[in-house]
Amino acid sequence: MTNYLRHNWYHVGGIIFAALSFFYIFWGSFLSHIQGILLASFMAMLIHQCEEYSWPGGFPSMSNIVMCEEKQAPDRYPFNANQCWISNTFLTYAFYIIPIFLPHMIWLGLAQVILGMLQILAHGVMLNIKLKSIYNPGLGATVFLQWPIGIYYIHYVAVHGLVAGAGTYVIGILGAIAGACILFLLPILVMRTRETKYPFYESELFGFAEKKIKAIM
Repeated sequence: MTNYLRHNWYHVGGIIFAALSFFYIFWGSFLSHIQGILLASFMAMLIHQCEEYSWPGGFPSMSNIVMCEEKQAPDRYPFNANQCWISNTFLTYAFYIIPIFLPHMIWLGLAQVILGMLQILAHGVMLNIKLKSIYNPGLGATVFLQWPIGIYYIHYVAVHGLVAGAGTYVIGILGAIAGACILFLLPILVMRTRETKYPFYESELFGFAEKKIKAIM
């Protein structure tokens, strides 16, 4: 079961998204407006992950081969299936879900939505430059979901006077940056090894731009 989840967590995330959609439609009135925005932000991250790893997929090869230029063990270094599972579920889910239950902590909500907006740096800039492309898996959700939701959250808390001062925004931005480091960068640094027992399956490794990426290898 554990190994199944290790290689299918993003499909499970899609099921969670569907379940949350029904909850939002039928029981969303139980949430405050801020909680609704933050729940939508979490759901956008689930879509972002499905776009990266399920359809069109291929983010592992983009991370290891395109970004890190790994030639020796591109199916497992520095990004491997175990680290990817832990980072994107246990750590990311917690980071996104906790603010929903603490809507009065505006800085925490800001950190949550800004983390999604920061994805534009990797997907809208770095990967596109490396791939010489205008798209890569993850960019769609970032542009059409995470940025609009993030902007709306920032607008809502500002208009309704829920931000104590500029310091709240600063803490939110720093929290998002810290979150990116703790959720994604630190696990890679700690768990990277070419001897890992948890490589990506080839079906996970490649997806979008498969021919172009294999040519780089």
